[in-house]
Amino acid sequence: MSSPVLLAISGSLRRGSYNTAILATLAEAVADKVTLEIFPLNEIPLYDQDADTDTPPAAVADLRAAIGAADGIVIASPEYNHGTSGVLKNALDWASRPHGKATLTGKPVFTLTSSPGAVGGARAHAQLNETLASIGARVVLRPQAVVGAVHEKIADGRLIDQRTLDFLQAGVDDLLADIARPTTADREAS
Repeated sequence: MSSPVLLAISGSLRRGSYNTAILATLAEAVADKVTLEIFPLNEIPLYDQDADTDTPPAAVADLRAAIGAADGIVIASPEYNHGTSGVLKNALDWASRPHGKATLTGKPVFTLTSSPGAVGGARAHAQLNETLASIGARVVLRPQAVVGAVHEKIADGRLIDQRTLDFLQAGVDDLLADIARPTTADREAS
């Protein structure tokens, strides 16, 4: 049996992104039990319902297909102005469509946020989880994964704080447990 595949999405486009560094480090740390692939959002256009047709923009089709193919999702977001990043919200708007048939609906998701501030993006975390709930994604229920003072925990593009990495690995373990847990639809089908 092959190991699960998780799709990782960073809410930051910056080359030196703390969130992308966290995801890259996490991917290496969990490589013995799961494949964690980072999907860049750089090519995702602004949401436009006129372009949201049976043939959406190629980058959007790729995002939706990657979400659909993944067993679960890991999303890392910075906090901008007490909320999640615009680029991430935009990608989630595309991923929420078509209504009722979105590949993100019902998908298990582990969320984390980071900030140079002490509360680690807690407000963005709440907003992110609310957005995912409105889409119908299955957000993993666990202690909030927020990384405060993130600028002190990243060096050379890697998360160097072991306690934080351990906590985030536990979040991936919870995501994997959620993926393995039968859903109501699974139980009804059997």
